[in-house]
Amino acid sequence: MDIAEVARRTGVPAHTLRFYEKKGLISSVSPRGVRRQFAPSVLDQLALIALGQAGGLSLDEIRTMLSPSGEARVDRAMLVARADEIDATIKQLQAMSRGLRHAAACPAASHAACPTFQRLLKAAAAGALKQQRTCPHG
Repeated sequence: MDIAEVARRTGVPAHTLRFYEKKGLISSVSPRGVRRQFAPSVLDQLALIALGQAGGLSLDEIRTMLSPSGEARVDRAMLVARADEIDATIKQLQAMSRGLRHAAACPAASHAACPTFQRLLKAAAAGALKQQRTCPHG
């Protein structure tokens, strides 16, 4: 199928398909200089790319999971590591949400008098300092 048909069927714009081809994620079956033609298996490859991106994988990480023939070679250890990162982020966001809700509803006369709010401030400051230490620009 030609590039326009792939774009229509998947919703992936033609310029993105060309970019994916340049990055080695997909490949056309037509000779260079001719309108790009793709095997039907490109639809599965594009689905895997979309799934990987939704999971936070980079295109380089996704490329390692595609064989030269386009078949999936799932790196289970990488997926477990990514799932662990997502779980950690969820925990951090849930803690932040609880803290914000507490700060919004705290009955203390001043947030400065609220021990929970003070713990949140200290945790936020520690996180900011940690980020500065690990940031190459900080």
